[in-house]
Amino acid sequence: MPVLRPGPLSPGYRQLVAPEPSDLEYISFGLLGLSAGQSWDYAAEGVESVLVILGGRCDVEADGPTWENIGERADVFDGRATAAYLPPGSHCRVTGRGSVKVAVCSARAENGGEATLISPDAVGVRTVGRDAFERTVYDILVPGSSEAERLIVGETINGPGLWSGYPPHKHDEHDPPEESELEEVYYFRVNPPQGFGLQRIYGDGFDTTYAARDGDVATISQGYHSVAAAPGYELYYLWMLAGRCRSMHMREDPQHRWVQAQT
Repeated sequence: MPVLRPGPLSPGYRQLVAPEPSDLEYISFGLLGLSAGQSWDYAAEGVESVLVILGGRCDVEADGPTWENIGERADVFDGRATAAYLPPGSHCRVTGRGSVKVAVCSARAENGGEATLISPDAVGVRTVGRDAFERTVYDILVPGSSEAERLIVGETINGPGLWSGYPPHKHDEHDPPEESELEEVYYFRVNPPQGFGLQRIYGDGFDTTYAARDGDVATISQGYHSVAAAPGYELYYLWMLAGRCRSMHMREDPQHRWVQAQT
């Protein structure tokens, strides 16, 4: 369950997570930064991918469709994302319309639907939890909304001092419908950027808590986990999950589940 601190995003593409040598089996993740007129060519060989525009605008030429001047937010705290789903075996070219930052979320797969633009209007928005664990969840690519084979992608924003993923939950065992076996990657941003959050991951024989800083990436292959934002700071994380079955069943820690019933 390592946390990566890759530093500032430089122009071009940077791979941050891959199944080998990490503790993951399916997910890979990288960040793309382009300026106006710069292009990046990508082949989704053996994976399905979602390109999530973090901020700025770009053109995406896929196998067949071309989407021009997409991306409607300045940064991840500025509303819903624009994204593009790419099935296994597809190719695309991303060209900046100015400074643009793109997250490349991928999972090992053999099948999938067609290349699809996911507009902001197609991103679901939910308010989850209440009181000190209320958060806003944006569903970009979730079961029931696409023909993806494995990949599940979304975003969460914690208000200052608030928690998410709470009560702590896990998804490391195949026990449907109580729990799905899914590995996960988080990409954190903080507003203002000098702030931080905290993430705890724990289970039998391990218990880790670390500071989640602006730009950090964390991988989760097992254990209960939850996230808190420091007072005064908004905490964002892009989450991606994948496993042998594309279903989302989370098991809450029974020690803390009682807070759900508290009035």
